[in-house]
Amino acid sequence: MIRRVKYKEIDFKKYTDCLENSEQRKYSASKDYLDVTTNKLWEVLVYNNYEAVMPVPFVLKKGIKIVHNPLMCQQLGIFSAKDDRKINEKFLHFLQKNYLIKVYYFNETNTFDSKLDTKKNFLLYPGNYTEVFAKYSPKRKRKLRLDDEVVQNSEIKEISYPEAKKFIEAHVVGLDKENDSVALLNTLEAFYSLKHLKFLAFYYHHEITNMIATYSDYDTIALLGTFNNKKYIKMAGASTLIDQVIKENIDHCIFDFEGGNLPSIEEFFRGFRPELKPYTVIENSQKTLVRNFASLMMRGKFF
Repeated sequence: MIRRVKYKEIDFKKYTDCLENSEQRKYSASKDYLDVTTNKLWEVLVYNNYEAVMPVPFVLKKGIKIVHNPLMCQQLGIFSAKDDRKINEKFLHFLQKNYLIKVYYFNETNTFDSKLDTKKNFLLYPGNYTEVFAKYSPKRKRKLRLDDEVVQNSEIKEISYPEAKKFIEAHVVGLDKENDSVALLNTLEAFYSLKHLKFLAFYYHHEITNMIATYSDYDTIALLGTFNNKKYIKMAGASTLIDQVIKENIDHCIFDFEGGNLPSIEEFFRGFRPELKPYTVIENSQKTLVRNFASLMMRGKFF
């Protein structure tokens, strides 16, 4: 049986135990991660006595609850000791029948009988760095061979959140609204204060030209952001930073690129020769959202 459990009613010990011992385990489904990214606006669907769980984040618009994966939370979905297609279908049907869904992303391990759209993600699995590097594309290897002048006048340094914030505010791209930039910075600051996040910067002539933000879980390093000064985009500082993190961690951690749906981003990530790991998604248009809202109200199923 699947039941809906509101945030204040969640048994977080059982939830965490289920997540940590699941085949699909994802850092993004942890309580700390969801609390930060959703501002505690999430609940959970529970199968029997926490044998399987499915976190459900939402936003409130004019008092209406709308399911929506938050910024910087790529995958959620169903978590259980063994991925079970039949149980996954039950969760999917429960979600679609009882919630108003704008955007919900499952994880790459979840399988379904229903046909769902997919998005791309890329992962590098733990291994010997020399062997991992040997698989990089010829183009990526060339990019990582910096000119002598650049080598002599550059360095890589870990920086603090205030330093990172200043660079992000000056060079962030791809966010449509000012509120998105504020949400991004607030999320990064919260993760930094929890000691999960690091900012690594590439300096050229004592000026930051590129920076990445990486989130550390016990077995995963996730690339949460890449930020570049456009003047130096051809200098390959971002590639150098990512390679540095891979070099330091790939012997014991998965490196999660956290995306790859835009052609330019996909091409960039593929240069490191990661494995393609598609994940299933539900995405509804505004028109579909309105129609589904009316249907839920008529059936008295709107939470």
